[in-house]
Amino acid sequence: MRHETVSANGIDIAVRAEGDPRAPLILFLHGFPEYSGAWDEVLPALAGAHHCVAPDQRGYFRSSKPEGVDAYRVKNLVRDILALGERYSPGKPFVLVAHDWGASVAYATAIAAPARISRLAVINGVHPGPFQKALIADEAQRAASAYMHYLRDPRAEERLSANSFDKLIGMLSRFGPQPWLTPEKKARYVEAWSPPGALTGMLNWYRASPIVVPHPGEQVDPGKVMKLDPAQLRIRMPHLVIWGMDDRALLPVSRATLPDFCDDLTVKEIANADHWVVHQRTPEVIGHLRDFLGA
Repeated sequence: MRHETVSANGIDIAVRAEGDPRAPLILFLHGFPEYSGAWDEVLPALAGAHHCVAPDQRGYFRSSKPEGVDAYRVKNLVRDILALGERYSPGKPFVLVAHDWGASVAYATAIAAPARISRLAVINGVHPGPFQKALIADEAQRAASAYMHYLRDPRAEERLSANSFDKLIGMLSRFGPQPWLTPEKKARYVEAWSPPGALTGMLNWYRASPIVVPHPGEQVDPGKVMKLDPAQLRIRMPHLVIWGMDDRALLPVSRATLPDFCDDLTVKEIANADHWVVHQRTPEVIGHLRDFLGA
């Protein structure tokens, strides 16, 4: 595996990469509270036919950590990905594989620049249209997403960093036992969260998001909700969703209307796996990705 730092969209982005740089590019986008190391067991499996590149996204670990919430607006996150795509696949469309918050960026990129994305694979992550619809209409998804208020709170850094990031480690294991989360991997996560400004950068993704998370029973002002026109939020390229069915943060209702937003959607559900399905059922996830990519 190669490690390097590249300049893209005016910031420095640290990446880990495997495969021939001349091969078709796949960008792997991690979510919260992970980092590029989330893909360490996946990259080698797909590097035979592809150039696999996993960045620490802005605010995370070894990448730049711009100050201020505005630096983490979705337009800036999308520009990061398009700049990386142009750096590693100049003039050629590339594949996005993404999880959790990385999926939100991947969807936004696919919507904004469909000609640049050849295929989109999302693992337990949500399109903004179906997710916002579910948060407005479904009380269970509202309750499942209530943690976002906690993470948007100004005191979140203090709470999450206390006792060597004990509560942040707990977010990785809150759905139940996680045998994959070995002491060695925990130490790597703590290392990734420890650089100055990293935790604030990570949390600013939540603070910058336009997604409205109503409290239970709260009436929602339609004027405060982004427009959800499927024609404008369309996913036009072949699109795969891999879903751990025991996810208790993102319920199946969070993607219930996804077909309305897609031209070519395939869904693969994995039983007895939760939000961390990439780690829990790695061979199955890799198999679905290989089938989708023809690799």
